[in-house]
Amino acid sequence: MNLLLENELNETLSKVFKKLGLDEKFAFVKISDRPDLSDFQCNGALALAKIEHKNPREIASAIAQELEQYDFAENITVDGPGFINIKLKNNFIAEHIDAISKDRRLGCGKVENPHKVVLDYGGPNVAKEMHVGHLRSGVIGEAISRIERFVGNDVISDVHLGDWGTPMGMILGEIIFKDKDLSKVPFYNITQITDFYKRANIRCKENEEARKAASKITAELQDGNLEYKKAWLHLRSESVDAIKYNYQQLDVNFDLWWGESDAHKTCGEIVKIARQQGLSEIDEGAEIIRLEQTNKPKPPVILVKSDGGFGYQLTDIATVKMRVEQLGAQEIVYFTDSRQTLHFEQIFEVVKKLGIAQNVELKHIVFGTVNGADGKPFKTRDGGVMTLEALIEMSKSKVRESLPKPGEVKGYDRAEIEKLVSQIAVAAIKFQDLKNSIASGYVFDLEDFAKFEGKTGPYIQYAIARINSVLRKAAENGLKADKIVLCSDEERNLALKLSQLNSVIMRAHNEKEPSFIADYAYTLAQCFSTFYNACPIMNAKSRELAASRLRLSKLTRDVLIMLLNLLGIEAPEVMLKA
Repeated sequence: MNLLLENELNETLSKVFKKLGLDEKFAFVKISDRPDLSDFQCNGALALAKIEHKNPREIASAIAQELEQYDFAENITVDGPGFINIKLKNNFIAEHIDAISKDRRLGCGKVENPHKVVLDYGGPNVAKEMHVGHLRSGVIGEAISRIERFVGNDVISDVHLGDWGTPMGMILGEIIFKDKDLSKVPFYNITQITDFYKRANIRCKENEEARKAASKITAELQDGNLEYKKAWLHLRSESVDAIKYNYQQLDVNFDLWWGESDAHKTCGEIVKIARQQGLSEIDEGAEIIRLEQTNKPKPPVILVKSDGGFGYQLTDIATVKMRVEQLGAQEIVYFTDSRQTLHFEQIFEVVKKLGIAQNVELKHIVFGTVNGADGKPFKTRDGGVMTLEALIEMSKSKVRESLPKPGEVKGYDRAEIEKLVSQIAVAAIKFQDLKNSIASGYVFDLEDFAKFEGKTGPYIQYAIARINSVLRKAAENGLKADKIVLCSDEERNLALKLSQLNSVIMRAHNEKEPSFIADYAYTLAQCFSTFYNACPIMNAKSRELAASRLRLSKLTRDVLIMLLNLLGIEAPEVMLKA
């Protein structure tokens, strides 16, 4: 038996279509648009009408008549212009869900042709404290990384640090301006380094000499100036430690911590390739590659600036080459906000011109901003940009209000309570982000996001904890989960919702859209709540029915834990309330 309901139905449809001489590419079902009429529907007859030069209802009726010979449907009808509606038998659904509950992957398949995917997310700049604007890239990228791995692809995640451009020269220049030399650099922490960057940014905007000095220092750093490199190594080290701490708080992980600096040698190789292929030219002292001009003009890509330093875009082009040659990438996916759209259009066009990533798919996924209640990018009360660390701590403080104090619940000391605080706060932050489509911005609502009801991360966590409580109580009473039997609409609806797991995950993978998983987790938790309220377990009419409901509950728990894990969210065993 095929573990997946849809797959078995599709296989049966293919047999029918083949027997009737119909094109099998239209032999598939979808979840019914009218769940009050049917569980699944097939719309293939409408597409076949033009090909077969027949009335679609005539084709649909012939398909339905053949389907009647198979023992899986309670009812098959043809409605409208040629929709085939299929209502399944309860025992057919139960057998499938029973099999899924015993499967290690809960019935989920893998991609037919796994390949190597490099995911570029995070992208913070060194020498700057991370802020709320860095949240989405890490959270979305981590979720996509987990989904890609789950479906069987070989994934390498790379933070791709901004650590080698003009900002480095600006900061070093600002330190020299204040201290006269770089001797104090080893004693500066990330807060002080960030302050230097802020002041350097202002001074370079207002002072032409400061701007020229920063460019000169950058070029010399990239050429190997030992004094500058030693200072730069400290700036980078302090920054990376701070970045890792923030990402650790959010359970965002990377396989590689490459930065722009790692691509420096390859940048020189790209320049040589461009010259050999006759693609580069000198324009006002800079070496550039001109791009195709269409309805949307694109400025040229600067390979080497007039001061001799490498252009910002060149490091990304060089990194593509490294990912293909050193990592064997077959697909490279970037996650940034919309401001980088033109940048990646330029990068992808140059990469294609140079031929350095043949047969490699390059994708740029754009996400919206995290906004405050006013609809503008989220800021602190005084109007400044909120650091990521402050956002996380603010979220934890909000969660603490809902939990008991240390020692108020037996077995939960300060360490246990704080662990729970972190798990719930991170779930709240991540779920509020991931329940929205990637392309959409959203409002960060501190008052609403940590609630234990509604479409929130803590609501899903609470649903899991409640099922854990049911399972513990059943074990104490000697009740074991057993064969699934469906006797009520609530049981049936929960079973059908559970059957959608694989298709939801595959859709999230195909469209690089974690919100499908977040939405499914929420509706599944709601569906379980309806089932739980209507279908008693310990007080069921029979031991057989109690064991069946217990298995449905356990499967729901396992599915919800899997879904949260794919979103990068932990599921506490127990949830406490103040």
